[in-house]
Amino acid sequence: MDKFIAHILVVDDDDGIRSLVKKYLNEHNFLVTTADSAEDASEKIKIIKFDLIVLDIMMPGKNGLEFIKDHKKYLASPIILLTARGEANERVEGLEIGADDYLPKPFEPKELILRIRNILNKTIKTEQIRIIEFSNVKIDLNKLLIIKKDKEFKINNTEKIILEKMINNPGKTFSREDIGQLISLDKERSIDVIITRLRKKIEKDPKNPKFLQTIRGAGYVLWIEWFFKKNIT
Repeated sequence: MDKFIAHILVVDDDDGIRSLVKKYLNEHNFLVTTADSAEDASEKIKIIKFDLIVLDIMMPGKNGLEFIKDHKKYLASPIILLTARGEANERVEGLEIGADDYLPKPFEPKELILRIRNILNKTIKTEQIRIIEFSNVKIDLNKLLIIKKDKEFKINNTEKIILEKMINNPGKTFSREDIGQLISLDKERSIDVIITRLRKKIEKDPKNPKFLQTIRGAGYVLWIEWFFKKNIT
């Protein structure tokens, strides 16, 4: 069976923790988006449907509990709270208002992975595997479809292989040689044509791509978080 690619939102005001958690989750084949505040996270959940949220309780501005209260009526994503060891009351309140689990700081990254997988195993159905949503785009690798707003675009097996590899390695640049090896094609021009075709299905403006970008002299990258950095401030 194809591997499910879960999209996780990590919300923490500590740059170090946020970066380390993102790195560790990426290494374990999770797609990760980060937010540095509850307000930042509120904007991102309007755009992307996340499979799970890792949420710090104590943050400047709105805290994690306030974030849950603000969005619990329509937020379907399970939530793991990150708490300080002395925050017993906050942990209890978090569970009462809808959090699914909690993990005291400092924590072992391996334990976070186990808790995430335990929750996802309970909440994600096998037929939902390999579906990624961001902005107005939905990539369904099961049905070989890209849905942009109300339009559906079929993708072929070659396009599926490229997208699957990029989704599994968010933010990683793939050279033309890398892509050629994936699809057994050594003609650079043909690879450029395939990328252009994918952009027409994913991008609002294929000539000015926001997600499937060219890294000059290096190759191509699927960069979902570009949207947030450019449009959410």
